[in-house]
Amino acid sequence: MPRGVMPRRPGKTGRHEGARLSARAIAAPAGPSKSRKVTAKTLANSGSAKVPKKAALTAARSGAAKGFNPISPERVSEILKRLDQLYADVTCALTHKGPWELLVATILSAQSTDVRVNMVTPELFKKYPTVQDFAKLEPQQLEADIRSTGFFRNKSKSVVGAARRVVNEYGGKVPDNMEDLLTLPGVARKTANVVLGTWFKKAEGVVVDTHVHRISRRLELTKNDDPKKIEQDLMAVIPREKWILFSHQVIWHGRKLCFARSPRCVDCPLENICHAEDKTWSTVEKHKGAKA
Repeated sequence: MPRGVMPRRPGKTGRHEGARLSARAIAAPAGPSKSRKVTAKTLANSGSAKVPKKAALTAARSGAAKGFNPISPERVSEILKRLDQLYADVTCALTHKGPWELLVATILSAQSTDVRVNMVTPELFKKYPTVQDFAKLEPQQLEADIRSTGFFRNKSKSVVGAARRVVNEYGGKVPDNMEDLLTLPGVARKTANVVLGTWFKKAEGVVVDTHVHRISRRLELTKNDDPKKIEQDLMAVIPREKWILFSHQVIWHGRKLCFARSPRCVDCPLENICHAEDKTWSTVEKHKGAKA
């Protein structure tokens, strides 16, 4: 290089040689005329093969999203169809041999995992085979047996209290209706729905656990955060004959693919009909607010 000739430096504006211009810069005319508003139509007809096409596609998607109805019968039907293909015959993952064992296991599963509960209950039911055995206990006697499930003091009180009520009020048989189940200590709608749906095959509601809560919001089947309101929203859009299976399917989906953190969207068969804001990979537009 001859002396005195300095290499050309990048401008202070940050726009270097060869850098791609923005869609606005491409669409704007040369000269001192007033700036033009960039629209999807302008971009689509601009003649550029790169940025305008991408921008036009984004604009088109945004326009389509305005008429998007997340709870339309067609979309809900498609969600159910794909869940059926993924999880045709799934059921409750809690190990049990009867309604009482299922009730206890469900109470213990709060703030715990089914895997952990299934490690605890075999020895627990071997030690206390019947509901009458549990009814004779003091809560403190049960604490050591269920400590690993967490919140063991409250759970001990709930299990023993439920056992005593089942024995004293219902002749040792777990009630098979929502009204009576809700009178048992430690039993709210989620637990009652698990027992009614899984054991008694009665669709009285939709189980809303952490997985159903998360995924129903991601799929925009609800905008609520309260489990009771989420259940009401789901009951309004899911056919009643699907309530029981839908809950099991979504719970399994939450365990297999749709994790709370880093969901495996790239492997999910529902990906192209899911617009969740917190997706890790997407072929469709994401919708703000549609997230766990």
